Amino acid sequence: MSDPTARSGTRLTRRLTHLYVGLALYGASSALLVRAGLGLEPWGVLHQGLSERTGISIGVVSIVIGAVVLLLWIPIGQRPGLGTVSNVFAVGIAMDATLALVPDVHGLGARIPVMVAGIALNGVATGLYISARFGPGPRDGLMTGLNRLTGRSVRLVRTGIEVAVVVTGFLLGGSLGVGTVLYALAIGPLAQFFLRVFDLSTPDARTVTDTGGSSREAILPR
Repeated sequence: MSDPTARSGTRLTRRLTHLYVGLALYGASSALLVRAGLGLEPWGVLHQGLSERTGISIGVVSIVIGAVVLLLWIPIGQRPGLGTVSNVFAVGIAMDATLALVPDVHGLGARIPVMVAGIALNGVATGLYISARFGPGPRDGLMTGLNRLTGRSVRLVRTGIEVAVVVTGFLLGGSLGVGTVLYALAIGPLAQFFLRVFDLSTPDARTVTDTGGSSREAILPR
């Protein structure tokens, strides 16, 4: 007979691995999109714009914005989890580390593959991070909190937040381009696919979740 305590410890280890590998890969994927120079994901546009204006590294800006957004959870009654707090720091650190290691990319022949790799890696990271089930990222917690507070749909709230973020970031000098559009189109299907690949739930729980109309693919680790 297998030891329930051992199984529980193994499962926790796997969840923690998914969490921190996912966060690290998310930061790395965002850095690849920066190096590609063909447009960033919505929050990345804002982070880059603020980085350009302040001279602070984009990873540190990501950490600061994550912390500010987390403070906004207080009035809307959201409660952070381990994944929430880890997200604030790990993504920004991984992003700056990757930017320090990966040189500038020149020419479309190199920039396009880097962009595609960044988007694909972001999908992998999303599946890993969410499958750990340690709580949403600060930006997604803001979305779900406003959804509950206003009664508006998740889709409407998310769209409103990300349009505001992209416009603000672009006006500050952030990179908006074909990569932004491709990210918006691809990240949903990629996230859904990799959530299934990395799902740690039991077969019974997975069946209930999948048939219950879960919107897991809408909750990204930002």
